[in-house]
Amino acid sequence: MDALHDRPQPRQKEYPRFVSLLTKNTVALILAGGRGSRLKHLTDWRAKPAVPFGGKFRIIDFPLSNCVNSGIRRIGVITQYKAHSLIQHLQRGWGFLRGEFNEFIDLLPAQQRIREDEWYKGTADAVFQNMDILRHYGPEFVLILAGDHIYKMDYGEMLAAHAASAADVTIACLEVPIEDAKAFGVVSVDEYNRITAFEEKPANPTPMPNDPTRAFASMGIYVFNAKFLYEQLIRDADDAKSSHDFGKDVIPYLVSRYRVFAHRFADSCVGAPGDVPYWRDVGTVDAYWEANMELAKITPDLNLYDEKWPIWTYQEQLPPAKFVFDDPDRRGMAVDSMVSGGCIISGATVRSSVLFSSVRVDAYSEITDSVILPRVDIGKHVRLRRVVVDKNCRIPDGLEVGFDPEKDRQRFYVTERGITLITPEMLGQYIHHVR
Repeated sequence: MDALHDRPQPRQKEYPRFVSLLTKNTVALILAGGRGSRLKHLTDWRAKPAVPFGGKFRIIDFPLSNCVNSGIRRIGVITQYKAHSLIQHLQRGWGFLRGEFNEFIDLLPAQQRIREDEWYKGTADAVFQNMDILRHYGPEFVLILAGDHIYKMDYGEMLAAHAASAADVTIACLEVPIEDAKAFGVVSVDEYNRITAFEEKPANPTPMPNDPTRAFASMGIYVFNAKFLYEQLIRDADDAKSSHDFGKDVIPYLVSRYRVFAHRFADSCVGAPGDVPYWRDVGTVDAYWEANMELAKITPDLNLYDEKWPIWTYQEQLPPAKFVFDDPDRRGMAVDSMVSGGCIISGATVRSSVLFSSVRVDAYSEITDSVILPRVDIGKHVRLRRVVVDKNCRIPDGLEVGFDPEKDRQRFYVTERGITLITPEMLGQYIHHVR
């Protein structure tokens, strides 16, 4: 077993969640302005946090749901890159918080509040440019989150650890394979979990003392004492040499000067007793495809059916999925798959796939090991294998993808692992262009 399995499993609550003074006195800021360029054409027209995931959700629904489930109901979402679909999703699906109880989700787009010639320059600058709004909220603690990861976490546990250690800032951390640590901020800690060193995306990551195959990495989740955060944002903004990023500039500066502690993700992740902590960065097409495929397993690592920690989203009113025709050569069926509302499988076969809302699959077609995003129409005699099909595609009759990589590369994007991405533009369907 690896070190992650050997670690004592986190204490799992058998009682209902409670809202503490810590969570009530916290404002969460979700950094949702990034493009996510490694997702290639999936983010040509949307920010990464708005990318659909898991059959009916968006990526941003996971940190938002973690906030609400943790009792943090004052949330700001900082947006910038192509945010229309993200804003629309938040307005439609996240309007249930009650303003009269001082609950809210505020949209904080880049609006040149500090300087009229600059947009957000980095993650720290994005928070700095909204500091007047943040001060108006009057929090005691500020929880800063990335808007583009898939996980379930009780932030209340992290806040409690932050308060108990009298920290200035606490960073959520998890163990990762040493070869993956180059993409993270790598931390070293003492016996009290105080961070003694921090390296942002090092070429040669420092391994964990008890396991040379793994490193201890920052998740980009921070709890700051609010007044301390304001002081450090102002200091960083005045530093002409800074790139104004938390991982590159702010956190490395703080480690040697202030009380900076690590909080182990295993101590606050949400799952059944004995579960391996689940966290995914779906930042590449391969990782995105794989994370969706995991959900179609008999027992996936991420439980979307957990009523104690639900994932909230915009619930579009759709009829149930329907499967029609039962002829020997034209049978509407799905096996080992997730099929969302509004789908019609008409004399076609779906295997080991995830179909989002309102997907139509016509007669004699075969869909295997694929992720089909909402409102895709798939014609007759189509064969798709190991593909990701973007929203609103119209797949023509007879198209075969996933069987000849060289042929596929002539029209579509094919990853190193052989996953093919299909978008409307690749099919000559210019739905986003004014023509």
